[in-house]
Amino acid sequence: MRVVIVGGGPAAFAAARGYRAANGEGDVTILTPELTPPYTRPALSKEFLRGELQDEDVPIEPAGWYEQHKIALRLGTEADTLDPAQRTITLAGGETLAYDACVLATGAEPKALQVPGATEEWVLLLRSLATARVLRDRAANSTSAVVVGSGFIGCEAAASLAMRGVNATLVTDEAIPHETRLGEAAGRRIKGWLEELGVELVLGGGVETISDHAVRVPGREPIRGDLVLMAAGVQPCAGLASDAGLELENGRVKTDAQMRTSHEHVYAAGDVAFAYNAAAERHLAVEHWGEALNMGEVAGKTIAGAPAQWDVAPGFWSTIGEHTLKYVAWGDGYDEAHLVDHGAGAFTVWYAKQGTTVGVLTHDADEDYENGRELIETKAPLK
Repeated sequence: MRVVIVGGGPAAFAAARGYRAANGEGDVTILTPELTPPYTRPALSKEFLRGELQDEDVPIEPAGWYEQHKIALRLGTEADTLDPAQRTITLAGGETLAYDACVLATGAEPKALQVPGATEEWVLLLRSLATARVLRDRAANSTSAVVVGSGFIGCEAAASLAMRGVNATLVTDEAIPHETRLGEAAGRRIKGWLEELGVELVLGGGVETISDHAVRVPGREPIRGDLVLMAAGVQPCAGLASDAGLELENGRVKTDAQMRTSHEHVYAAGDVAFAYNAAAERHLAVEHWGEALNMGEVAGKTIAGAPAQWDVAPGFWSTIGEHTLKYVAWGDGYDEAHLVDHGAGAFTVWYAKQGTTVGVLTHDADEDYENGRELIETKAPLK
């Protein structure tokens, strides 16, 4: 058995670990274009950016783990083409690898806004350890920063920059940060946390242009920063799968609950996958660190012949300044959001769709977080 895993993120790592944990004894090779073994990416916009975490602290496992588990980790290696019929992968340098099972864990990459100046080299993106180093180093020599986007990366990074003494401005077309995903009530709490840290919020205005370290929005003077960070979402890296003729939906590789794609012996996991969730009884697009680990583990165990399926509600944690949000939800929509204020800053937001519980967001309310997962997975009515 020859298992080839394409990607260097959590899904790739978990696929290798899951395969070995299920007593898979075949040859395992991980191909990653990065020069670093798989690492803990969520820290990049938080502790790493603030200088509280160093390079040597971010790997998921030390390099010796791969040797111990007889996994060939090929850093700086780009997969160029996938041939499912021949069961081969051709690398950018021309080398061809044969496989019996292939896992596509190619992840996603940051998107740039479709406005003039968005792709200038001085406009920073945060996705890899390499780009995080650049952001951290520039932050150390900056007094001001502009962050474009109010998703989790944008809010976390803006808070971290402010915490290290940089005058941070967050620009978003949302009227309230996170309103689109989490609703108005939760968004107002997040808005307050950012303002407490001194982050200036420029809300409800789309970016017109970016030039000369300045972001221009309608109706005000250009917003200048020594650094500009683009945090406008991500897009799946599905080109390898698309070129190979795998079935895609919504720009992602469609899989079953065992992470099998439309081609036998090819699996997909993590951000690039549009995977069937057995508990939700539908396909979901998920961009959470924990679910990349879950999906990767399912793929690895399946390849090893062990029973496994993706059947948990997706969830993640996000730390904005000193505040940690815990979130579990199917993530594909709700029509009701009900906030419960527990006092002293603690709260829970319950999400429902047609009366059924589909999500829960908590701050300092761990009991609701734990109970919420069961309510979501059992499709309980919203109380």
